[in-house]
Amino acid sequence: MTFTERSTAIPYALERVGEVMAPEPGNPLEAEGVLNPAAAWSPEGDLILFPRLVSAGNFSRVGRARVVTTDGVPTGVEREGVVLEPARAWEHGTEHGGTEDPRITAIPSLGVHVMTYVAFGPMGPRPALAISRDLTEWTRLGPVLFDYDDALDTDLNLFPNKDVVFFPEVVPAPDGTPSYAALHRPMWELGFSRPDEVSTAPAVAPDDRPSIWISYIPAAEVEADIARLVRFGSHRFVAGPAHDWEAIKIGAGPAPIRVPEGWLLLHHGVSGEISGGSFEPQSNVRYCAGAMLLDERDPSRLLARTPHPLLSPETDAEVDGIVANVVFPTAIEVIDGETYVFYGMADSRIGVARLIRVDTGARTPGDAS
Repeated sequence: MTFTERSTAIPYALERVGEVMAPEPGNPLEAEGVLNPAAAWSPEGDLILFPRLVSAGNFSRVGRARVVTTDGVPTGVEREGVVLEPARAWEHGTEHGGTEDPRITAIPSLGVHVMTYVAFGPMGPRPALAISRDLTEWTRLGPVLFDYDDALDTDLNLFPNKDVVFFPEVVPAPDGTPSYAALHRPMWELGFSRPDEVSTAPAVAPDDRPSIWISYIPAAEVEADIARLVRFGSHRFVAGPAHDWEAIKIGAGPAPIRVPEGWLLLHHGVSGEISGGSFEPQSNVRYCAGAMLLDERDPSRLLARTPHPLLSPETDAEVDGIVANVVFPTAIEVIDGETYVFYGMADSRIGVARLIRVDTGARTPGDAS
């Protein structure tokens, strides 16, 4: 269901549309689920999903599938193979590996689509980037490298990090420099690589739980050398858990979109109880989807957030799966003037919901300039 109580400053809601992709029987690449896709429009005018495909042993690849619509509504996919798999030493270890949970942002000023993904390598989950002009051939730029920041007084490269998404246009950095910016979610623990090491958030962090941060890359440097996109600097805290449904951690969902109120960011919140460490399979957690508004002129500034989820696990496919009780939004696209959100269902399938405005007479996100 969609909650009727929400922040009046965020006049948006999510309504379920249905399921668009489930594991293909007999396909070994999908033995443990299809989930958490990115999405983008191809030069030919097709909407393409890039789902995470999980084979036996939790070994993940990024697939490609053309979205099939019925009367303008996403209803299924046609599979078109794999575009990214763990082929680099930093993407796999001796007993695990993965190119996981992709997000894609089209950045017109650079003429490319930027895919962020989690490289699950020898040191645990690390964010990495790949770029493409045609959505078929992808060029790795490598793992994200976080510049040291005196104000933060810690090295972000020491810690696992996930949920990286780029803004689609240049924004001002804290010092006013025109910059490309990305949201990310550092996790202040070293348990994967050093189980006996005690780790904590930096003293300047407002919250020691996994939270949403933003980093910047000067636009002039990126436009001179696109490989500079992997060098994140000027790190700032954006938002931490604030409500019961996101008490354990939060993370960014799809790339932020422009709406009349600012930047609309869908995010996930996690409640329940983590047992045995964050990197071990969990059975007593619940993932819901909410929304935030960020300042158009300063995207590190949080303007408003939904006090209750816009979407919670309720259907059979969201409640039962590889990880129970999960809705996990990762892609947002406009089809025939309607805005659709694609999300993971219990780490097993992919669902779609329609993003709508709940006030009357206002523009939809798909119409916002």
